[in-house]
Amino acid sequence: MVETEALLSPADVRELAHALDLRPTKRRGQNFLVDPNTVRRLVRLAAVGPDDVALEVGPGLGSLTLGLVTEAAAVAAVEVDPVLAAALPVTAAARLPAAVAARLHVVEADGLRVEPADLPPAVAAPTVLAANLPYNVAVPLLLGLLERFPSIERGLVMVQAEVADRLTSPPGGRIYGVPSVKLAWYAQARPAGAVPRPVFWPQPNVDSGLVAFTRRAAPPADVGLRREVFAAVDAAFAQRRKTLRTALAPWAGSPARAEQLARAAGVDPGARGETLDVEAFARLAQQARILPADQPA
Repeated sequence: MVETEALLSPADVRELAHALDLRPTKRRGQNFLVDPNTVRRLVRLAAVGPDDVALEVGPGLGSLTLGLVTEAAAVAAVEVDPVLAAALPVTAAARLPAAVAARLHVVEADGLRVEPADLPPAVAAPTVLAANLPYNVAVPLLLGLLERFPSIERGLVMVQAEVADRLTSPPGGRIYGVPSVKLAWYAQARPAGAVPRPVFWPQPNVDSGLVAFTRRAAPPADVGLRREVFAAVDAAFAQRRKTLRTALAPWAGSPARAEQLARAAGVDPGARGETLDVEAFARLAQQARILPADQPA
């Protein structure tokens, strides 16, 4: 159970920001959680337990961090801002028992580039991702972390509501697109609720949503195949209103070969990319390996 007195209140957040002479910037997507009830909700939805190593990217002043440290075996908090990174252990030590605060490992690094080797050994293989992701880089952040940290089994991330809808959209939907398919390559994702604007400081100008995900049981380990799948996905949605025969032509080499690959993969070449699930894109990529580029249609 996350103790209320350990969590940051709105007054605590503002006091910490003032002490650090911190002015939240849009460039870094800094909108800090100030509501303890929301923190408890996020920790509960992330299902963080005593056997978990949690990875948090963009901990900021530590609102969510304090809740995670209370529940997890250890927490790796990756913060790119050196001032915030230095302040976070101090905040934890001031509000938590020493044994609990010791579970926190702060890493000053860019979440877009951080790798397991950048983390201390105790937290180099996180099992759960729980984070209020900077909204301006949320999608590449999430996809990159899932790629570089195969130990992550599940997670809960807060993103812009529109992005949450796209990440969790099923095939055939109007907003189904590149983020939907690429996240599906790694994990099964689902919407996990909305987050009101007043729980942040400063309040964002957009609505926020939660995305929960569980790592796919047996994701393809072939990095080359993943890259080929993602290239096919990018091509299919670059010309969203075009049929696969036309949209995939730049990737396949020609409209004729795009049609050939589609038929070999059991996909209608007259369909559009928005109707294909990630398995269909994987079959297309596999056929691209099998069928030589100069094979006649």
